[in-house]
Amino acid sequence: MAKPTEGRLVWNHSTHISGLIPVLERLIRQDGIQTVTPGQLGRVKGHSPHLQLRVSVPIRGGFKVIARHGKTVQEVFILTNLDQNLLQEAIAIAMKK
Repeated sequence: MAKPTEGRLVWNHSTHISGLIPVLERLIRQDGIQTVTPGQLGRVKGHSPHLQLRVSVPIRGGFKVIARHGKTVQEVFILTNLDQNLLQEAIAIAMKK
């Protein structure tokens, strides 16, 4: 039986939200995750004391996820064959240390 292949984490930005990369590295090890691409950083008015990842909208082949920590927000694009609920569960598992 073939071992499932690990997903790929795309490094296209030099800056990321604090603590995001270790979570994404755990996420790509889960079945059904093909590619994870962190996107643009932004600022928000609200304050999120802990790192949060929330599935936002479907995109072709996956979902856009919003990562927030402090006053910083970052889009993360995840290509996956999982549905939204299974992806949210996979993110929750990856968020646990």
